[in-house]
Amino acid sequence: MGFPLPDTVEELKALIGSEVSALRTAVRRTADRPAAAPGDEVTASVQLLAPTPTLPAHNDTGAGCLCSTHDRGATGTCAVLGAIPASAVLLEPVHDETGTVRDFRIVAGNRIRSAEWLEAPDRQVGQRFLEARPGAAASGLLAALTDVVAGGGPLEGRVVDYTEQRLGRLHRAPLLYSAALCGEQVLATWRPVQSQTELLTIDAQYLASLGWGSWDLLSGKVTWSEGLSRIFHADIRMPWSLEQLCDTLLPDDLTAFAEFLTSVLAGEEPAWTRIRFLVLGEVRTLDLMGRPVVGTDGRPWAVNLVARDLTPQIRSRRRLAETERESDRLRRQARAERRVADALREALLPTHSEALAAVGLTVAASYGPAEPDAAVGGDWYKCRLLPDGRVLVAIGDAAGHGLDAVARMSQQRHALAGLAQTGASAGEITTWLNELVCSDPTEQTATVVTGHIDDARNLHWADAGHPAPLLLRDGRARPLHTGKRGPLLGALPGYAYETTTTSLRPGDLLLLYTDGMVERRGEDVTKGIDRLADLVARTPDAAPRDLIDAILADPDQSGHEDDACMLAIRLD
Repeated sequence: MGFPLPDTVEELKALIGSEVSALRTAVRRTADRPAAAPGDEVTASVQLLAPTPTLPAHNDTGAGCLCSTHDRGATGTCAVLGAIPASAVLLEPVHDETGTVRDFRIVAGNRIRSAEWLEAPDRQVGQRFLEARPGAAASGLLAALTDVVAGGGPLEGRVVDYTEQRLGRLHRAPLLYSAALCGEQVLATWRPVQSQTELLTIDAQYLASLGWGSWDLLSGKVTWSEGLSRIFHADIRMPWSLEQLCDTLLPDDLTAFAEFLTSVLAGEEPAWTRIRFLVLGEVRTLDLMGRPVVGTDGRPWAVNLVARDLTPQIRSRRRLAETERESDRLRRQARAERRVADALREALLPTHSEALAAVGLTVAASYGPAEPDAAVGGDWYKCRLLPDGRVLVAIGDAAGHGLDAVARMSQQRHALAGLAQTGASAGEITTWLNELVCSDPTEQTATVVTGHIDDARNLHWADAGHPAPLLLRDGRARPLHTGKRGPLLGALPGYAYETTTTSLRPGDLLLLYTDGMVERRGEDVTKGIDRLADLVARTPDAAPRDLIDAILADPDQSGHEDDACMLAIRLD
C-alpha cells in the first residue's frame, strides 16, 4: 500500500475499502480472461467470488411455530428455531416464591438431536428443563442459564461436559452451549463438540486468552474462533469486519493499527503489534500477529490474525503498581507519625522527678499502645508535686487511637495540669475538664480519675467513667469504693463531679490503670478487674517498678486490644 497513513478512523476504513475493491477488480479481470487452460488458477478465483451457499432449512414440515401453542404459520422467535443448524430451545424461567430462578420450562424446540441418545428438543416441549435434561444441574449448565436471566450477559460457546443416566447406563457428551435473553425468555442452542482436538483447542484458547480470525477479502466472509469471540464479547456467528474492528480502536492506537494492517495487506509476514480496543466500555489490550494469505496473483486474498488478550495481566500489574504506591505512601506516613509520636511520648509521659521521692512517694509507670507501630495513643497519666504541697495524681483515656487520640490526650492532660494550679478540688477540676471536652464539637468522650494526696496522706479523688484505682494493703488488693462516680467526660454538659476522700497508710500502694488492662472481648470487665487485683496481691512487698514488671510479664495481660497504661504509687 503506497498511501500515507490515515489520521482518522474513517480514513483508515476508507483505505481498507479501496484496497479490497482494487483486489476484487483485479481478480475479476483475471477471471474474465478467455480460453483458460486446464489447471489455470482462474477457476479458483471464480470460486472465491461465488456467493456463500445458504444453510438448508431444518424444519421439514414447512414454516410454522414450534411451540405447539401458536397457530400454524405464526411468526416469532419459536417460529425460526427450525432454521437454526443446531439443537435449539426457547426456555421460560420458573421462579420460586422468593423470585429466584429454580428451573425453566421448554416453550419451543427444533428437531436437531445433538447426540443419538438425547431426544430432539421438539419432543420435550412443555417439560421442565431439569426433567428433560437431568444432568444440567451437576454440569453447571442450569447455573449458567440462570446467570443469563440475572443479567450476567449471554452464554457464548461454553463447553458443557453433559452426563446423564438412561436405562441404567451413564451417557456422556461434550456439548458447546450458547444462550441469550429473548425478551423474558432464554434462547439456548447447543451442538456436540466435533472432536477431541476441537475441545482441546477451545480449552487452550481459554487458558491462554487466545483467539484467531480470518477475513476473506474477496468473498467478504469472516470467521472467528471461540476465543476471539470471547475476547471481543461478540457472537461467533456474527464476527466483525475489519472496519468494525477499526471502530473500537482507542484513538491513541490508530496509527499503530494502521501500520500493522497496511504491512499485512502489503504481504509482509509476520507482522506484530500491541493494540488497545474499547469493548463494552472496557479497555482491552491485545497482542496481534497478522499473516496475509496470498492468492495465485501474488496479492493477499485473505488476512489471518491471532490475538492474545493481555487485559488481565495489564489490570493485575496496574493494581500491583497502585498497591505498591499506596503501601509506600502508608510507610512514609507511618514513619512520620512514628517520629511525631516518639517526640510526643517524651514530652507527655516523662520520667518522675526527685521531688516526689522527697515527700515520701515512690512512683513507677508504664505505657503500652494497642498498635505495635505506635509509640503513644490516647492513654495518659500525671503525677507531680504542686506548689501548695499536694501531689497531683491522674490517669485518663481519650477515645480512639493514632495521632487524633494523641492530640485529644495532649489537650486534656495539659488542661488538667493548668487547672490543678488553681488549688481547686478534684471534683471541681474534673467538672471544668468536662466542660472543656463538651464545648469542643470535634471532641470525643474520655475517662479520667483525678486526685490529690495531701500532707495527711489522704487521697481526694473524683472519677469520670474510669475504672477505680486499686489499693494494695496488708497483702490484699481491692478497688477503691466510691458512690460518687460520674459520667464520661463530654457525655453530660453541666454535670458537677464530686470528690471522694480515702485515707491512706504508710506502706499502701495505689495502682491507677486504664481499661486496656482489664477489658477483654466477650468478657465482663469486672472479671478483668478481679484478675488484675489477684495479680497485684501476689507481690505485696514489691516496689512499684517491680510490681509493674510482674504484671506485664504475666501471660494473661499480654495481647491487650486497647492502649494500656499503669501508674503505681507507694507511700513510704
